[in-house]
Amino acid sequence: MTNHPTIDSLLEPFQRFGVNLGLARIKKLLVDLDNPQNKVPIIHVAGTNGKGSVCAYLSAIMTEAGYRVGRYTSPHLVDWTERIYLNEQPIEQSLLIDVLQLVIAKASLAEETPTQFEIITAAAWLYFAQSQVDLAVMEVGLGGRLDATNVCDRPIISVITSISREHWQRLGPTLADITREKAGVLKANCPAVIGQLPTEAITVIEQKIEELNCPTVWIDAATELGAREQGEQGSRGRWVKYGEVEYPLPLPGDIQLHNSAIAIASCKILQEKGWDIPLAAIQQGMAKTQWPGRLQWTSYRDHPLLIDGAHNPAAAIALRNYLDTLNKPVIFIMGMLSTKDHQDIFEALLRPQDQLHLVPVPGHSSAEPEKLAVLAQQVCPQLIQCQTYGDLFLALDNIWHQQPDLEKLAVFCGSLYLIGYFFAKK
Repeated sequence: MTNHPTIDSLLEPFQRFGVNLGLARIKKLLVDLDNPQNKVPIIHVAGTNGKGSVCAYLSAIMTEAGYRVGRYTSPHLVDWTERIYLNEQPIEQSLLIDVLQLVIAKASLAEETPTQFEIITAAAWLYFAQSQVDLAVMEVGLGGRLDATNVCDRPIISVITSISREHWQRLGPTLADITREKAGVLKANCPAVIGQLPTEAITVIEQKIEELNCPTVWIDAATELGAREQGEQGSRGRWVKYGEVEYPLPLPGDIQLHNSAIAIASCKILQEKGWDIPLAAIQQGMAKTQWPGRLQWTSYRDHPLLIDGAHNPAAAIALRNYLDTLNKPVIFIMGMLSTKDHQDIFEALLRPQDQLHLVPVPGHSSAEPEKLAVLAQQVCPQLIQCQTYGDLFLALDNIWHQQPDLEKLAVFCGSLYLIGYFFAKK
């Protein structure tokens, strides 16, 4: 009996090569695959936060406009197929296995073995080329300059959504260092769309833009218009405006005023280049956009639960800003990786009268809940409660077991890997 390969079994041998930034391995692999990246027009999206939702908006809009659209994002929450989409549908498992086998066969010939991220990125390029996409929206994995997605000399648009201090261990200790790495996605004479950045980052980006002669749009946030009826059901939803374009905004939080504006500005550049994107396609695409795991309302055992990655300080600030609009004490359920800026995240999130329940992140380099608990109580001594657990679901069950009748604002955050574990086991 033949053992059929699975996606995990194909990719697992490459995990041991870890994160190893650089373009030599991916370029050699793509040459051996007949350079599929050169057959794929791309919008390249870099930044600290907001990359995924910008990719989701653009993919939904361009699909609605009638184009054949690829979308590549990372990480996935539950399944590898979430990373590679065609026209708003994840790649079928059998197709991803076929593409991975082609990529791995070429990788086996290499002098230096590619990393796992390089393998899955090459698979995305190959699948999009085979599928003859009109456009691929490609999210940077880490940084920009040396990221495996950064192999195209002529992107249609380069996007930098935001910049804050994250992954400094690999990208450099200062904000200017991190910005230089992310600015590596900018290419000579290619249009750029830049989100709202800190002053230190703006200086670096401006220098790079001048050096490369990039026509550039600097983004202001969209403005709120209030609720309107939308769709055939007559339901009411949030509407906003950027430039002259009015559109529905299904993803919650003020941060989406910024992220959606980046998508709309990118569409305007495409329109100027001759792409046919009617207003109706923008509005319908925005209305249909989904981006799981980020300010997402779900439930656990019939109790409402707000889920958000909030895995770095800037994302934690965005989450806290949204929570403040709800005006309730918060019960946090949190787990974080050992490499994250724990103190800054706690300072952004925790307030007096909040509760905190800390758990490990299974299968990853997790921060120890007990050490996090000590730090959290130093950051916010007025927490009503701070407990640790050996597993996420023990914490979730205990919250409502302790006070079953109390209406609570329960928020589960701190790691996208932990959110993936929740969805896989729920």
